[in-house]
Amino acid sequence: MRALLLAAGIGSRLRPITNTIPKCLVPINGKPLLEYWLKNLSEAGIDEFLINTHHLHVQVEEFIESSKYRDKITLVYEKKLLNTGSTLLTNRAFFDNEPFMLVHADNLSFCDFGKFINAHKNRPNNCDITMMLFKSDNPSSCGIVELDNRGIVQEFYEKVKNPPSNLANGAVYICEASLFDFLECLDKKEIDFSNDVLPKYLGKINTYFNNTYHRDIGTIESYALSQIEVLKQN
Repeated sequence: MRALLLAAGIGSRLRPITNTIPKCLVPINGKPLLEYWLKNLSEAGIDEFLINTHHLHVQVEEFIESSKYRDKITLVYEKKLLNTGSTLLTNRAFFDNEPFMLVHADNLSFCDFGKFINAHKNRPNNCDITMMLFKSDNPSSCGIVELDNRGIVQEFYEKVKNPPSNLANGAVYICEASLFDFLECLDKKEIDFSNDVLPKYLGKINTYFNNTYHRDIGTIESYALSQIEVLKQN
C-alpha cells in the first residue's frame, strides 16, 4: 500500500516555532514529527510514500535526503499550497489505481496500523473510506462524528461550537481508488477534503478507533503536551 503524507502546511498556529522549522519537522523528544510517521507506517507495510512540500521545503528535502527511508519517498513541491483533495487529484498516477493511506502528518499517532489496514480490508460493503477516530480533549476544534451500530459515519460536525460528543476524526484515512473519480466529478480547482468530500460520503465511511494515542500537533499547548505524552508511549 502507498501513502500520501501531507506535510506542506505553514503551521501558523505553531508560530514562532514554524517561522524557522516546517511543521512536519518539529522535534518531539528529539525526533522530527515526520520521522514517527515514516517509521510507524513502514513497519505496518507501507512501501511507498508521497510527501508534498511547500513551507520551508528545502529543509524537508534535506531531511528526506538523509533519511533511511529516502528510497521509498517521492517528494512533490507545491509552489502554491493546494488543498488535500487537489493534492490527491494532481498526483493520481502515483497511487496506481490501488487503495492508499491519506495522512495529515501534522498529527501524531501511535496504534496498531496493521489493524487499521485490516479494518479497511474487512470493511462493510459500500464503504470506500476508513477513517481513524480518537477521543478528543478539545472536540470543538475537531471534526466530530456520529456512527451507526456498525461503526459507519452518519453525521459529521466540522469544528462546531457545541459538538455532540468527543469522538473525533483523526484525519488519517484509507481510501479506495474510486475516490479519484469522485474528485474529478467535482470539477473544482481547490478541493477541501473535510467540506467537499466527507459530507458526500456519509453512510460510506468505515471507522477504526485509535485507543492508543493521537494528537493534533497544531498549537503550542498541544505541542508541549506531546513532549510529555510521547514518553509514555516509548
